[in-house]
Amino acid sequence: MEYVKEGANWYLRVYADKEGGINIDDCVLISRALEAKLDEEDFISDAYILEVSSPGLGRPLKKDKDFRRSIGKEIECKLYRPVDGQKEFEGILEDYNEDTILIRTETKEMEFNRKDLAMVRLAIDF
Repeated sequence: MEYVKEGANWYLRVYADKEGGINIDDCVLISRALEAKLDEEDFISDAYILEVSSPGLGRPLKKDKDFRRSIGKEIECKLYRPVDGQKEFEGILEDYNEDTILIRTETKEMEFNRKDLAMVRLAIDF
């Protein structure tokens, strides 16, 4: 889930997944259930657009199970603070543990503390 402002609009994005994948009917059911509960609780004061979708190609990696299924795949990392003068890295996820991830870039292996990662997701390769 993420709550972000893009241009003049706020978006509440909910990413849903299940074994075997998610389809449009699943998204509709989730959206309707969330709309009812969000309207009832009304805890977000700003006007926003609710989006429900599959994590898709740019799937964020947050939990251990996300990292586990992504070993050997290309990922993108964005850091809170620069390392070697840059905040964005791309490479193959080689390993992870509770505290760190290890990626292989085109030139070297790099280890990052998970607490320093602003975002990690599968790389989109067109």
